[in-house]
Amino acid sequence: MKIITLDKLPLGNHATVVRINGNGAIKRRLLEMGIVPNTDINMLRFAPLGDPLEIKTKGCLLSLRKEEAEMVEVQLENEGIEF
Repeated sequence: MKIITLDKLPLGNHATVVRINGNGAIKRRLLEMGIVPNTDINMLRFAPLGDPLEIKTKGCLLSLRKEEAEMVEVQLENEGIEF
């Protein structure tokens, strides 16, 4: 299984959070939104220029800036279908 940052997770793919890098307010915000280690994430869509992106985790839809998604390391679980 491959570890990548969340911003590189292909559309339609599923991954598990491995770690949140960095510190400070952005890391705290990600943790408060429920993006914590061992959490499952599905990549739903990207904005036309790739920022922001939309994910689904714990039954919630979340939009993240690319710079926030770059802080999240995930383990790629499977290959999905691009829409």
